Order: sequence, then C-alpha cells, then structure tokens
Amino acid sequence: MENKEYLESGILELYVYGLLSESENDEVAAMSNKNPEIKAEILSIEKAILNLSSSFSPFISHSQFEKIKTQLELKHSKVVSMKSRSNVASYLGWAASIVLLIGAGYQYSKLNDTSNQVVIIEKEKSKLQETVVNLETQNKETQTVLNVVRDENNTIITLGGQAIAPTAKAKIYWNQRTEEVYVDATGLPEPPKGKVYQIWSLKLLPQLTPTSIGLLTDYQANQNKLFAVDKTNGAEAFGITLEPAGGSASPTMEQLYALGKV
Repeated sequence: MENKEYLESGILELYVYGLLSESENDEVAAMSNKNPEIKAEILSIEKAILNLSSSFSPFISHSQFEKIKTQLELKHSKVVSMKSRSNVASYLGWAASIVLLIGAGYQYSKLNDTSNQVVIIEKEKSKLQETVVNLETQNKETQTVLNVVRDENNTIITLGGQAIAPTAKAKIYWNQRTEEVYVDATGLPEPPKGKVYQIWSLKLLPQLTPTSIGLLTDYQANQNKLFAVDKTNGAEAFGITLEPAGGSASPTMEQLYALGKV
C-alpha cells in the first residue's frame, strides 16, 4: 500500500484512538518508524485531539486535563508503546471521559447562559415596573398641585420672610368651606438635619393663639413641595416655624420663618 493510500485509509485515526488489534498496532508502529510522513501524520492527529480537549472542555479540572495530556504526549516520543490491550482500554476510557465531560460542560454552559438571561430579564422587568410606579406617583402629585392651584374656592395667603430668613416665602391654599389646607413651601430653604417646618393656624384677637396644623415631613422627597396639612377654621393668619424633628407644642418665635395674614 502506497503512502497516500495508507494516509487516506483512516487506519492512522483508528490507531490513535486505540481501536486496532495488537498486530495492526505493530504494523502501524513499524510503518511510522520507517516513514517520517506517516509518523508526522500520527503526531498531527494526536495534537488535534489535545487541541480539541483544550478548546471545548473548559469544565475539566486542570489536574484531570494534565493527566490526559501527559499520557497522550508520552506517546509522541514512543509511538510503539500501544502493544498492550490494557493500554488500549485505558486510552478508550480517557477518550470516553473527555467526550462525556465535553458534553456535560456544554450543557452546563448553555443552562448557565439561560439562567443568566432570565436574571437579566427579571431585573429589567423590575426596573420597568419601578419606573412605571414612580411615573404614576409623579402624575398623581402633579394632578394634585394643579387641582389645588386651579380651585377657585381656595383663598391664597402669601407668607413673607421674617427676621431669621428675610428671603423666605410660602403660600397657603385654604378652602374655608371644606377647611382643607395646602402649603406651597417652594420658597423655604431646605431644613437642616434634625429639624422640620411646622405650620401654625393663628388667631390674633383677643390674643395670639397658635394651633399646630401639621409638619412638612419628607421635605426632600416631595419634589413639588406642596404639602397637605390638617384642616382648620377661623384662622386669621398662618405662620411657619423651624422646630426639632417631631414638632413642638408651641411655636419657637425665634425660628419664625414665614408669616402672613388672611
């Protein structure tokens, strides 16, 4: 058999895979020793197996792979080492392990990719839902502001800045029929940490009588700075003081930020 026919017959692949009989192994080993072209082809086939294992089996442990690689590389220097049937069985076992590990690694990789995609989709869905909720909340707040400002039944009381904050200002929207009160605090400076604005309904005669009608809590979170406070009736003026968190029983006049008569 000529070299070309020998190379194309497939016998060298069977030899590398350990699927030939002992006599056939001896024949191939003898041919490879005599013919450099055949020996080079055997080395090429074995190298291809090593490269395949390295490329497609990322889940084989490093130590396991090195054992396989070492056994195959040992054969490079001594092609005639496969005389024993036990060696053939050993190589077949390693080959089967490689195939199984490649398959298991591939399936694990695909499963892991799918799981990652599911996690990403769930996160995007959660973000979208959160955005929708925020938009709905903002729309409700905006609608509330518009309703208050457009309500012709509301009396608008302008509160001017006082000695502690001359540039401060605020507006009270008071529906005297329903007694509902809204505070527009956009003109007030942001309260310091541990402090809160407190709203007072004031009666001026026969003496100054303040009644607390609420606190402007969550000041930073309220983007529109329009706050609903407690209802009141008979108010002759409104005032805003800066108080400790939780509010005070009576207004701290030294911390009077805004004041306005009805």
